[in-house]
Amino acid sequence: MRLAGKRAVVTGGRQGIGRGIVDGFLDHGAEVITCGRGARPEGLPEGCGWVTADVSDAAQVAQLVSEAGAIDILVNNAGVQVEKTVADSTDADWDLVIGANCQGVFNACRGFIPVLRDGGVILNMGSISANHADPSMALYNASKGFVHGLTRSIAVDHGPRLRCNAICPGWINTGMLEAGFDLAQNPEAARADAIRRHPARRFGEPADIAAMAVWLASDEARFVSGQFFTVDGGLTAASPLQPGLF
Repeated sequence: MRLAGKRAVVTGGRQGIGRGIVDGFLDHGAEVITCGRGARPEGLPEGCGWVTADVSDAAQVAQLVSEAGAIDILVNNAGVQVEKTVADSTDADWDLVIGANCQGVFNACRGFIPVLRDGGVILNMGSISANHADPSMALYNASKGFVHGLTRSIAVDHGPRLRCNAICPGWINTGMLEAGFDLAQNPEAARADAIRRHPARRFGEPADIAAMAVWLASDEARFVSGQFFTVDGGLTAASPLQPGLF
């Protein structure tokens, strides 16, 4: 029960990594409120609060802050991706990705920092894609670079009252992963090749990211701030020369 007595807001907790973090926080004793576009999703635990909010809209984030009140933990997880190159991206693609992944994180941080209790924690969802560009994900890759820069700035500007870190997932079994493989000429071959490139020989699960989030949000990580934690099964540690082929 690492988070007993803590009150947390997790954006984008409807599914995927966000839902994994919601479940992990609840399992460790936190009171959790999550948000997303649309109505409360079926299957969300009864003990979890829900607020309908689009984080790219500052007014809706202000309402979320008002409903949540003082908190101890903010997890900026809400995000989207568009599978396009720069040349193929439209203004609408820009508005969607940058609105959710950049403006949304900024809105939530700006709104919640004043109501974070002393010793509070902000966890931003970065990505290995900020440092290792996935093909045809130009706006997504760039948006995660923004998140990394903002994480450092918050840690520097608002310590010691709060800590701010980023989790950088690798390839996690979510809808975003499937959308990426759909770009391949042979999705099954691409999937098999990707698994071979992971020393762990599997993709991650939302629970893997949730375990890191629980630790970073807990008092066990009280001297950790302004850092980036890669959770990718060893993908970015490996050479492109694959074991077993040489």
